[in-house]
Amino acid sequence: MAQTAASTPNLSSPSHVFLNMNVNLIKTKFEKLGARATIRPLVRNRWRSAPGPVVIDIGSDRYGEFFDIQADDRADVEVLDVQPRDRHLLLMVRQPADRPGLPDTKDKFLCGHDERHWFIAALPEHTPVSTVVTAKEALKPDTVRDREQGIKGKRTKRLRRKTNAFIRQGEWFFIPAADVEINDKLIFVNEPITRGRGKPHMCEELYREGGTTVYVCGQRPNGLTTNQYRKLLKAKPEAAKWNWRTMQSNPVVYVRGKVWHPDHATIRLDGWHRVEMNTENRSRALAQVAFLD
Repeated sequence: MAQTAASTPNLSSPSHVFLNMNVNLIKTKFEKLGARATIRPLVRNRWRSAPGPVVIDIGSDRYGEFFDIQADDRADVEVLDVQPRDRHLLLMVRQPADRPGLPDTKDKFLCGHDERHWFIAALPEHTPVSTVVTAKEALKPDTVRDREQGIKGKRTKRLRRKTNAFIRQGEWFFIPAADVEINDKLIFVNEPITRGRGKPHMCEELYREGGTTVYVCGQRPNGLTTNQYRKLLKAKPEAAKWNWRTMQSNPVVYVRGKVWHPDHATIRLDGWHRVEMNTENRSRALAQVAFLD
């Protein structure tokens, strides 16, 4: 999990005044989870261009991790739901519309603890979310929701990391795919899966179908198409030394065996499982989350 070294700002200073929110109430609700939260003015500089009125990060100091919420005077930050036993809460950021007659912008974030660390997940704005439970449901990929259709039982049981429909590790869902036909010659060993930033999850065996070939390196973590890669090398020949690797963008992916990541417990998949990422990438609010594991 990526961490940002920081010290806790002094929020008692008169300069740290947020007219649109109750800072102490927000901090108290995070404390119910056993978490610390700081709320401070939004820092805009040449290294981080904030896309909206709020940036949320996981900071770290000598006392451990904390939620670092930076907000400007346009933001109205509110906690909609707190589940202390589950160590999760639902946070909403409201931004007034730019023009009269238009609705306010509302972005929602699930904040909580998953296995070993605190996390932030941006929620897709087109899905109705008002509680921690509905937030977790909104993060499930369509394939999982389809498999759960008609399954009886308590809703909370469907939110566990391992159910009859899937096994979850962080943002990745692994769905049993017993009938898939695999070409053994195209199986990759110890292969990463990643959403572009953050540390990858490593898979003991992986198989891909379809997708678009992209060129990926540290300087271009989201990948370049073949044409983009060729144009870059023509304009900047030294880029050829950037330790590129070819990957497939948006393929259908299946994995088997161990899946491991430094921030999560290792899982073992018996048989092939289809890989699906949570729906956070559909969210406009993802741009406001500085932390990605």
